[in-house]
Amino acid sequence: MKWSFVIQQKLKAAFLLSGIMVFIMLNSFISQSSMDSIDQSFSSIYEDRLIPAIDIVYLSEHLYSKRLLLEKALSNKNTEELPHIAIQLNAHSKKMDSLITAFEQTSLVEEEVKSLGAFKKNIQAYAALEKTIIQLGVNSSDEASRDLFYTQGSLIFEKSIKQLGELTKIQSVVGKELMKNSHTEAYYFNLLSTLQIASAIVVGILILGLIYSSKIINKDSKTPFHLN
Repeated sequence: MKWSFVIQQKLKAAFLLSGIMVFIMLNSFISQSSMDSIDQSFSSIYEDRLIPAIDIVYLSEHLYSKRLLLEKALSNKNTEELPHIAIQLNAHSKKMDSLITAFEQTSLVEEEVKSLGAFKKNIQAYAALEKTIIQLGVNSSDEASRDLFYTQGSLIFEKSIKQLGELTKIQSVVGKELMKNSHTEAYYFNLLSTLQIASAIVVGILILGLIYSSKIINKDSKTPFHLN
C-alpha cells in the first residue's frame, strides 16, 4: 500500500512538474516578447520622436534665417546684394528639403503625415514667393517686393511656423503613448519574473518532498519483519 501511495504521489508530482515546466517555458517566451517590445518602444522614442523633434528645431532656424536674410536685403534697398541673397536662400531651402526627407523616413502617424505634407507644400510656396520678391527687387520694383514680402510672405511664414508647432505637439503626444506602453510592458515583465521565481520555489519544494518521501520508503523497507 505504501508503495502504491508513493507511486501515486510521484505521478501527481510529475504531472505538476510538467505543468510548471510548460508554464515557465511560456513565461520565458512572453517575457522575451515583452523585452523586445520595450526595446522597440525606446528605439522608436529616439529614432522616430527625439531626432525628428530636433529636425523641427533646425527647420524653424532655417525658416527664420531665410526670413531675416530677405528682410535685411529689402530694408537696405541694395539690389546688387539680392542675387547673393538668392544663393543663400536656396542653400537654406536645400537643407530644409533634406531634413524633411529624413523626417518622412521615420515612423509617422496619420496626423504627422498630413501635417508634414501641408508644411512641405507651404515652404515650397514660400520658396517660390522668395524668388518672385527677389526678381521684383532686381527689376527695381522695391515697393512691390516689400509689399509682397510683408503681406503674402508674412502669411505663409506664420502658417509654416504654426505647422511646425503642430508637428511638435504630435511628437509629444505620440512619445507619451510610447512611454506609457513601455511602462505597461515593464510591469508585465516584472510580474512574469515574479511568477517564474514562485514557480522555481514550488519546484524546489516538490523535489525536497520527493527526496523526503524516498528516505521514508527506504527506511521502512529496511525494517525487519517478525514472524509469529
